[in-house]
Amino acid sequence: MFRHSAVGELTTQIGVYALCDLDGVPIYVGQSVDGIRQRVRRHLTSARSDVIANRQVDVWEVAWVHAWPVDDARHIGELEANLFHYFNAKSALMNGSVPIAPAQFTMREPAQRIQVMDSDEIASRLQPTVRLPRQIEHYGRLVDHYLNVKDSPELRVSMEAHFERLVRYHRLFLEQHGPAPAGSEDLKDD
Repeated sequence: MFRHSAVGELTTQIGVYALCDLDGVPIYVGQSVDGIRQRVRRHLTSARSDVIANRQVDVWEVAWVHAWPVDDARHIGELEANLFHYFNAKSALMNGSVPIAPAQFTMREPAQRIQVMDSDEIASRLQPTVRLPRQIEHYGRLVDHYLNVKDSPELRVSMEAHFERLVRYHRLFLEQHGPAPAGSEDLKDD
């Protein structure tokens, strides 16, 4: 119920949006010519959403949505390309297609930052013992989809982005569980 109510706060204007993970980091940048709220709602309910159907984005991970509404649909493509390249340079996005990089870009803050997951749920899912197994499972589904359903360059881009995140989640998991056991390669002196 929290998610449904929170998504209702998103603008109905056209524009660009970013789906953000439990850490608030964008994982997907998209555009909507039907209204941002309607498009995001379809993503989060898996209704007619290719990025969900193709396993590119795990809805379980989406805790925030940022929105950049525009008055003129002619500006959507350029804004999406700008935001894609800005965020992708910081952390690989799950987008399958990569828009042409803009010649220059000045980052503007989103008009909205909507939390679409309850704070307690975010805290629970951020636990490495919860997040790592979930994301390993999702990565497995993505690879299976790639091998058995759709062999595409777009899915390879998403697999690479997921794998980079898995490495980060793996490190957090190990850090949470203390130093390597005595006698392990990590503890040997050079």
